[in-house]
Amino acid sequence: MSVDFGRTSDDYATFRAGLPEEFFDYLDQSGVFRTGLKALDLGTGTGTVARGLAVRGASVIASDISHNQLSQINDLTTVASVAEQLPFLSESFDLVTAGQCWQWFDGPTAATEIRRVLKPGGRLVIAHFDWIPAPGSVVEVTEKMIEKHNPKWGWGGRDGRYPKWLDVVGTAGFELIENFEFDLDVAYSHEAWRGRVRASAGVGASLPPAQIEAFDLEHQFALQKEFRSATLKAPHRVWALIAKIES
Repeated sequence: MSVDFGRTSDDYATFRAGLPEEFFDYLDQSGVFRTGLKALDLGTGTGTVARGLAVRGASVIASDISHNQLSQINDLTTVASVAEQLPFLSESFDLVTAGQCWQWFDGPTAATEIRRVLKPGGRLVIAHFDWIPAPGSVVEVTEKMIEKHNPKWGWGGRDGRYPKWLDVVGTAGFELIENFEFDLDVAYSHEAWRGRVRASAGVGASLPPAQIEAFDLEHQFALQKEFRSATLKAPHRVWALIAKIES
């Protein structure tokens, strides 16, 4: 399945809020933030993680392969690049983050390249914020509909955990500091949930326009029929790791 999030940048910027404040609070409590921190956010999309770092005092460069995604960012320094070949000098950053994107990288190559651009003692944070198809939830209904309209999608029914990435960073020479996760329900209006789903890999980033429109219309009717409340509660899981290289 060919995926291009640049095709859905408007919905992405409007409806994908990114990792929650609780995630950044956890990083703060874990000692990730400090004065003068120089950070690089990979696979930045429309910059949600990068902004979370910036508001906590980091000097951030937001990087993504998609020029359309980067065009949505007007408040951060941006660089178009791939994670496997970064246009930065060695030992340039104190922190590298990769939020909601590691599965699109060549993990071993990206981890080695990240290690190169990190300063001694620098840290890598890989994080995901995935919807979870709990039985009877709006997510379960939505995933079945995505599978109907896009049989090639193949990402349904997952639990939002990525233990294999621990081995990837370890093989690249990182020392794991911690691996953490927590669950929360995210509130959406019907319109916002439809927009969030359109901005996903299985819909707006991969289907042709006519199929996106057909999916969205059927999705709208299904939500109105099965969920009468104006506010939808979508179960999500934050899963993340913090690793470092030796000082």
